[in-house]
Amino acid sequence: MMKTKFIYYLYAAAVAVLLSFTACEDYLDKAPESVISSDDAYKNFTNFQGFVERMYHLTPDLAKHNWVSSFNWGEDEVITIGNGEYLMGFSIDGGNYRDYIGKGDSFLDRNWSPEGDRFQKAIWGGSWYGIRVANMGLQALSEGKLIDATQEERDLLEGQLYFLRGWFYFQLTQYWGGLPYIETVLPSDEALTLPRESYRENAEKMASDFQRAADLLPIDWNNTAVGSKTLNNNDLRANKIWALAMLGKTYLYAGSPLMTNGINGPRTYDAEMCQKSADAFGQLLSMVENGQTQYALVDFEEYSSLFYTLQKNWLMPGGTEAIIRSPTYGPDSYWRQMNSYQPSPMANGDGIVLAPAANYVNYYGMANGMPLDDQESGFDETHPWKGRDPRFYHDIIYDGVKVVSGTITNPDDEEWRYANLHTGGNYVNDPRTTSRTGYLNYKFIPLGANIWDNTYGYSYAAHFHLTWLRLADVYLMYAEAAAQGYGSPQGKSSNFSKNAVEALNRIRERAGVDPVADKYASSLEGFMDELIRERAVELAFEGHRFNDLRRWLLLTEYPYNIKTRQEFDRAEPLDTDQDPKENAVMNWDEEIITTRNLSNKHYWLPLKTEDVSIYPEFYQNPGW
Repeated sequence: MMKTKFIYYLYAAAVAVLLSFTACEDYLDKAPESVISSDDAYKNFTNFQGFVERMYHLTPDLAKHNWVSSFNWGEDEVITIGNGEYLMGFSIDGGNYRDYIGKGDSFLDRNWSPEGDRFQKAIWGGSWYGIRVANMGLQALSEGKLIDATQEERDLLEGQLYFLRGWFYFQLTQYWGGLPYIETVLPSDEALTLPRESYRENAEKMASDFQRAADLLPIDWNNTAVGSKTLNNNDLRANKIWALAMLGKTYLYAGSPLMTNGINGPRTYDAEMCQKSADAFGQLLSMVENGQTQYALVDFEEYSSLFYTLQKNWLMPGGTEAIIRSPTYGPDSYWRQMNSYQPSPMANGDGIVLAPAANYVNYYGMANGMPLDDQESGFDETHPWKGRDPRFYHDIIYDGVKVVSGTITNPDDEEWRYANLHTGGNYVNDPRTTSRTGYLNYKFIPLGANIWDNTYGYSYAAHFHLTWLRLADVYLMYAEAAAQGYGSPQGKSSNFSKNAVEALNRIRERAGVDPVADKYASSLEGFMDELIRERAVELAFEGHRFNDLRRWLLLTEYPYNIKTRQEFDRAEPLDTDQDPKENAVMNWDEEIITTRNLSNKHYWLPLKTEDVSIYPEFYQNPGW
């Protein structure tokens, strides 16, 4: 049989895991003899949990998987030409999806190693490896190898194993579609023959794993006898809320147009799958709103704490809103990614700027809740920064904002104190080192993250970390599932008090944005337009948009296949004493700078040729 990396991922885990595993906490230290006998890896909770802990370290850190990380592949981000062209985002724009294979900056596949640092984490290799390890653990439990454990300890181990198997399969299937769902430890001396399953078949098995995990795991490890040994250090271990969140997301993806109808299908949902999704999310949100969990939406005044922390002893961002987070593999690497969000002369980075596409910034509507193109919104092209959604001011640097507050010793550098993003300004005049779009993304960095104020870097303990799934996302996914499952914006699950519109409005309320207008809440089509826009704003640049556009079958459709820049002149010289929101502009224009000529085949990533050559039932995705 042909030997490939794919087979290695499935088989090599047995040797690697049992010969070397480490724990995250003192009570998880392995017994010295466990490196000799495989059974010792499972004999008690301490050793078995050490076996499980390693699986958490297989998931990439999206924001820091490379020196400069590319993870926004929708219509959301524009990368500078030149040094930035090696990033995966450029390949996605060109439809060159095969570039993910072994690509140095891709979190999908690279020079992967289970023992590697942040540069050696990948979805493809890590997930198959993790599935193998999870199956080994479940087999050990079924064979009675866990000898010394309480029922609580056994439930915690089993629940984590089911969760992690489902988790790794979700990471794979969202990019490559249905795959063989392996639920046993495959023998190393037999050929692989398991066929690929449909996405729905995979989703039903993932849902079963997540449901079993939810039944076994506690809401909060801190409230268990085991978790009390690592009190307040249990946030990165799977719990009931993790499992319910992924159960709901699994059903929502399975009910989405791509997964339901295929790459050529209509943009309709599977109502049954969406109802199941709404029920899972409804159970979770009911517990949250009844105060039964450790999770809650953060106040908008603390919004930045979801994404970065400063001078807090490397505290991982996310607060009470972060549900699923991966470990970080070196928080001090933040400064490299931080520098890529501003013009290169302001930072000591890699000559790469990741700027918000102007068309994407247009999704940030008005504080009155209206989209910019609604005649009732009040948007004025002569005062485009006035009256906008408060998240616009948090996330986006626009023309005239004061960026540098401290002393600039060289008078020639004074031109960088204010964001000169107007036509001809120094913040936009070089497509290789400045913004190509007329905007900058400061969602993940503070004002002062520059060489003059120096509010960043190792000495400042600045930590940027993306949450894989946070509570605001759950509210929005519930809103989508409830609306599509019950065919109305007023649709709701029987186990949660809020309907779809009310759930979406909960996120707007937190940001200080008015509710969805009645004219959009009166039809499913109008509501979905607002929900798509709301997801764009609330989850902006967090790595969700590409997969959202794919599952909605919108990736190839105008206007979701273009990226633009905005051109304008200042109506009068910059008044530094005036609030920049009040600044007037003229000659407002928007120009397409990227058109993504993608076809239906681009809704799924291609599998590696070496893998689809193993046996006929493991076939290639259509069009590749």
